[in-house]
Amino acid sequence: MEDSANQKRSVTVADVAKAAKVSKATAARVLGGYGVVSAKITDQVMAAATALEYRPNELARSMSTGRSGIIGVVVGDIENAFFSLAVRGISDAARLAGFNVIIANSGEQLDAERSAVDLLIGKRVDGLIVTPARCDRLDHLQHVRRAGVPLVLFDRAIPELDVDAVTGDDRDAAITATRYLIDQGHRRLAYVSAMDAEDGGLTDIGRISNSAVRERVEGFVTVLTEAGSPNPLHFIRLGATNQQQTDAVIKRLLSETSPPSALMASDSLVGLRIFKSLQTLGLSIPRDISMISFLDADWTSVTVPPITIVDQRVYELGKLAGERLVARIERIPLAVERLRVTTRLVVRGSVATIDR
Repeated sequence: MEDSANQKRSVTVADVAKAAKVSKATAARVLGGYGVVSAKITDQVMAAATALEYRPNELARSMSTGRSGIIGVVVGDIENAFFSLAVRGISDAARLAGFNVIIANSGEQLDAERSAVDLLIGKRVDGLIVTPARCDRLDHLQHVRRAGVPLVLFDRAIPELDVDAVTGDDRDAAITATRYLIDQGHRRLAYVSAMDAEDGGLTDIGRISNSAVRERVEGFVTVLTEAGSPNPLHFIRLGATNQQQTDAVIKRLLSETSPPSALMASDSLVGLRIFKSLQTLGLSIPRDISMISFLDADWTSVTVPPITIVDQRVYELGKLAGERLVARIERIPLAVERLRVTTRLVVRGSVATIDR
């Protein structure tokens, strides 16, 4: 049995050609999907390949065609529903174009991202989609460009890199959500993010290295400034990286002399942690405090009450990123762009109206 298995694994194009009674060159054209071959000969070759259980040598095909048929994807946190859904969109677009996908998770750590990029380049991927952990550290991404590997950024943009980026309309989304809270009578609003921070606070928006978070905070602050808030940065809290840290962030916020009446979660993981924190404290949504979360994650529609969310259309984001990378691999002439997918606010039951 072992000898038989080894024989099957070593079936070559020449073996298939012999069984199909065609030349090796003809068999190679059929199996490689290039050149012109009649339907009758194609059927003969494919039947022989199936009977022999032929498996293509991907390395050999890569060396002969210059392509591996694989694209690499590096995401920030595969546990986050945002990235899981995005990868589905990327994979569907890649598969339709004949590419397979290798996924790497950086955990939002720059060193892990660099290692993942190096590994994927070593695997001779035809292109890369990367969610940069930091938008102010470009060396490894510049190396990708120098290596001639097509690169598309996902969720975050780095204009200095001069490559395509597919993102949401983060600033506008935050403006829409914040204005909704203002329109409902809220004046003390808090924005909570999982971004690392030494003291959990923020004094300079420009120091935020994640472009998506920075733009959302800009939108949030813009509306609060318009509404006459004396210190719009005061209630921006970072560091909600796990449940324990989120509990601490929420407790500090609610211990303020004038605590916020509404919370905005930067993503669905943070939103779920906030929801759990409020439950632990015995607070009722929206009677005691209101909240909005980014991303239409499954949990947001089954809570009591269901959570008002910013629908980021993540599958479409991923699909667009995959399609853009395929276009770059195929050398379709396109101007470098930042492609934004519009969001919408889905109003449910988690925001109370405050009489003024």
